[in-house]
Amino acid sequence: MNSLINLIAKVKINFKREFFLFNSQFLFFFLRNKITLAEVDLLRFSKLMITTQLMKKIVIFASGSGSNAEKIIAHFKHSDQAKVVKVFSNNPKAKVLERAANHELPAEVFTREDLNNGTVLQKINTIQPDLIVLAGFLLKFPEDIIAMYPQKIINIHPALLPKYGGKGMYGENVHKAVLENKERETGITIHYVNEQYDEGGIIFQKAVSVEECTTPEEIAEKVHQLEHEHFPKVIEQLISKS
Repeated sequence: MNSLINLIAKVKINFKREFFLFNSQFLFFFLRNKITLAEVDLLRFSKLMITTQLMKKIVIFASGSGSNAEKIIAHFKHSDQAKVVKVFSNNPKAKVLERAANHELPAEVFTREDLNNGTVLQKINTIQPDLIVLAGFLLKFPEDIIAMYPQKIINIHPALLPKYGGKGMYGENVHKAVLENKERETGITIHYVNEQYDEGGIIFQKAVSVEECTTPEEIAEKVHQLEHEHFPKVIEQLISKS
């Protein structure tokens, strides 16, 4: 048993580097020492705990349907790199809450007052996330959370910033403005969140032609396709660099 405990400690030092060694020595110990099922369970449990400790934590804030949130949750559901650990919403009727429940993911509703008086910050601090993702979140994020988690809060905007950004520019409002101004293209912007609406550093942009679109709904559909395709991938890239 002492040999097993020493092996577990060695693996814990650097799980990724020792993963192959772990599996090889597991078989070696099993054959040489005829270890019991209880000891096998100990190894399995320790491997699980080490993997969990290394896993990066993502929290999502959303106000509405949550289609982007669900794509992100699904993308990381079987990842050994990161996972979504909680969903927050300021809207008790938001469909994102149902989506989170369908994935057996904890979700919590809060008020505007909770967001601005430090209550939400306290709840975030209990999680200590590696990344906070705003996925269709409509309230201005408070400065105390931004200060506590610099360069760890990102947002997706349904246009090519700096165009069509700022207060009140979200969802259908953006797509209507794009149509009215006869833009030939629009797209998505993933950016860091700072104290001003849509002015944080740009991480990623992708454009799409909307020359043939005649309604805001048609533009929205094209933009949603970009969001669903690229948002989870960009998050994964950020997580891998953190």
